[in-house]
Amino acid sequence: MSTDDVLGEVGPRLRRIRKERQVTLAALSEATGISVSTLSRLESGLRKPSLELLLPIAQAHQVPLDELVGAPPVGDPRVRARPITRHGRTLYPLTRQPGGLQAYKVVEPQRGGEPDPRTHEGYEWLYVLSGRLRLVLGQHDVVLSPGEAAEFDTRVPHWFGPAGEEPVEFLSLFGPQGERMHVRARPARS
Repeated sequence: MSTDDVLGEVGPRLRRIRKERQVTLAALSEATGISVSTLSRLESGLRKPSLELLLPIAQAHQVPLDELVGAPPVGDPRVRARPITRHGRTLYPLTRQPGGLQAYKVVEPQRGGEPDPRTHEGYEWLYVLSGRLRLVLGQHDVVLSPGEAAEFDTRVPHWFGPAGEEPVEFLSLFGPQGERMHVRARPARS
């Protein structure tokens, strides 16, 4: 349904709600401070609805704004993507839309071999759920424990994987165009 279709249905909905409540245009005008002629034009579709007009009407009728505009019902919010296995890692997508910011739960069994840092466009945020995650980032080589997070520009050479013999499970948020996650730690108190 287009925006024009949604807006076209607002007028009749306003009239129906007002009549169900047995309120006259004059009484609604008094309650909202909106002129009778403006209310009449809204109901007949001759005036486009705006927030400035709809908010006082919703308040006067004591209904949510969604009811006035006929917002579509929200669909099932659960993400049901299938796991993806890449290079021994199992990624569980936590976002539905391709492109833009992506979120994954990652489970990685122990990994052999030496770190092989890579670079690419983007920005990444990692949060360890269980196990220990080794992160090699430029000149830094750190181990993150459960509850710890890291964020970095992926143009810096980086590699991450299990820090020891046990698997690691972590969350990864990745922005392909370099979007920052805006996760900030509180400064330490002196």
